[in-house]
Amino acid sequence: MTVVLVHGVPETPSVWDPLRAALGRQDVRALRLPGFGGPRPDGFGSTKEEYVAWLAGELESMGGEEIDLVGHDWGGGLVVRLVSLQPELVRSWVTDAPGLGHPDFQWHDLARLWQTPGAGEQFFEQLAATPVEARVEAFEGFGVPREHAASIAGGIDAVMGESILALYRSAVRVAEEWAPAFTDIPVPGLVLLPSEDPYLPADVARRSAERAGATVADLPRLGHWWLLQDPVMAAAKLEEFWRGADK
Repeated sequence: MTVVLVHGVPETPSVWDPLRAALGRQDVRALRLPGFGGPRPDGFGSTKEEYVAWLAGELESMGGEEIDLVGHDWGGGLVVRLVSLQPELVRSWVTDAPGLGHPDFQWHDLARLWQTPGAGEQFFEQLAATPVEARVEAFEGFGVPREHAASIAGGIDAVMGESILALYRSAVRVAEEWAPAFTDIPVPGLVLLPSEDPYLPADVARRSAERAGATVADLPRLGHWWLLQDPVMAAAKLEEFWRGADK
């Protein structure tokens, strides 16, 4: 059995390090999205469907292992689409972004800025010109613990910025395109619901979990970066879910 972790935006696989330590397992693999701290394959356009196809390819390359798939932020969105199209690739799935598969989902303000030609490019140009310490403080303001904010803030480069813009611009109508298939998923699913997440509304997440047939695990007093804020609680929720999936 293998636990596969998929990070979000603007992150790299290191965002999972505290959770991996809390899980204390050897069968955990954290994937790196193309363009996020590494290169993109030739011709890879960083659209949402290309990332879904990439994820499917990564899982298929594991040679039929039983996979417990976990995604955060956009990684959670890719999980939503993957299990909508190819649920047979996983034993179970976990996401904190089920709203991307619900008809009522709406993008937050920062996403809309990135989806706007010119404004998105200006955002990343200004970010690159901002001193690292100021970037760290900004991520702290978003809810990232200080000991992890420097890693995230320092990891954003031009390739990641381009990848983020392309991804978000491919997803302007994600609810319309993804919601019809995200229903009655035939393998066990878990929706993690941090109570203080300003980007992924809890009400839409709950309704989406119900449509998909997933269990909901509340993460009280945690925000968007729950995996950094309280990895021990998060690990306990995952382990409880996986024990149930074994039955």
